[in-house]
Amino acid sequence: MDFIHFFFVSALLFIIGVGGVILNRTNIVVVLMSLELALLSVSLNFIIFSVCLGDLMGQIFAIFILIIAACESSIGLAIILVYFRVRGSIRIDQASLLKS
Repeated sequence: MDFIHFFFVSALLFIIGVGGVILNRTNIVVVLMSLELALLSVSLNFIIFSVCLGDLMGQIFAIFILIIAACESSIGLAIILVYFRVRGSIRIDQASLLKS
């Protein structure tokens, strides 16, 4: 079976995710979504290699990655919610006010 299309989609998702983290420095929600997209592409690569090699370990790692991503997003959104209640904005360029 030809898996090159899946690898291309996974690489494209990873590039979009990393690009969103690097290029967007104003909105923390977009940065979290881009990070989730990058983690999704990594888990997609694990699943593709697992199917190609006929091994189950890649699928198990993909499940662990999805669990870690879900925990990361819930904790990140909780922190963003508390920060918004305190400051009234969730802009990253204003996050240096947390140091004071």
